[in-house]
Amino acid sequence: MTEGHDVQALSDLDIHVYEAVASQAVESGGGGANLGGIVRAAGLTEEEVRASLARLMEQGYVVPYGDGYGLGPHTFEVEY
Repeated sequence: MTEGHDVQALSDLDIHVYEAVASQAVESGGGGANLGGIVRAAGLTEEEVRASLARLMEQGYVVPYGDGYGLGPHTFEVEY
């Protein structure tokens, strides 16, 4: 992610998926979040989550992590 990315520019859906990745990563002890866990945590369809993850990865908010996803570099905090 480049400097100047503004989390407020993300859609509500993308923020929701980002928060689901963050919560799953914390629950796994700092590891990655798997797709099934993200879908359950987000309460969205797998198709919606996959599309959102693709957008979040393209922008650097989420990165591949093992068999799942992790958080990319960021300059903001997520509260949940």
